[in-house]
Amino acid sequence: MDYAEQILTVAAALKRAERILLITGAGLSADSGLPTYRGLGGLYNGLTDEGLPIEQALSGPMLRARPELCWKYLAQLGSAVINAAPNAGHASIARLQQLKPEAWVLTQNIDGYHLAAGSPAERVIEIHGQLAPLYCQSCGQESAELAEHLARPLPPTCAACGGILRPPVVLFEEMLPEAAIDQLYAQVRKGFDLVLLIGTTASFPYIIEPALRCQQAGGMLVEINPADSGLAKRADVHLKVGASHALQDLMTTFL
Repeated sequence: MDYAEQILTVAAALKRAERILLITGAGLSADSGLPTYRGLGGLYNGLTDEGLPIEQALSGPMLRARPELCWKYLAQLGSAVINAAPNAGHASIARLQQLKPEAWVLTQNIDGYHLAAGSPAERVIEIHGQLAPLYCQSCGQESAELAEHLARPLPPTCAACGGILRPPVVLFEEMLPEAAIDQLYAQVRKGFDLVLLIGTTASFPYIIEPALRCQQAGGMLVEINPADSGLAKRADVHLKVGASHALQDLMTTFL
């Protein structure tokens, strides 16, 4: 199939489907100008200025051992998020969720753009959390103004006790939040008619399992990614274009 035929096929599947899971990764927010951790266009290809893999710099152990170094790169992500905005792809997903009451979003992104674009909070699973509000690792007090902290010397500290602040995100080498995992698998057990992989490398079990279970039950698996993810060979349709481009085309055809 050529691209136009692929769009028609996926749009028809969206119309038929009742339960839909949209799994979004950094490739979606890259269309807003945000950096990805790795891959083409990534800010952190190779090593950091300190000669470390980004996975080590942005890890839970590094935040505890050298908070100023970890916050150097958290601040880069935070500044990018503050200075960008949801794109047409986020808006397309929010529109689909308005029309399909059983359309769910599982996102690896920490920018909060799905909610900002209008996706219903009760059907968005932010598996890696968000960059704000910050909270103190010592006393737990929240400090909501990320932008203010980024304008001050890093790492940010708690006004109440002087402890180091951190964002409610899952850093490398940290566990995923149990509540988000429970919410995801409660929906996976109900089954999905259609799973769309959007701008993700699809390299984690919590992505692979829902995708393959949908397909094994007779549903459709669609990939939207200019590159091949770990599930590209299993996809029924692979739209090899940018996320925002494909999602706009799908919603135009869907409507």
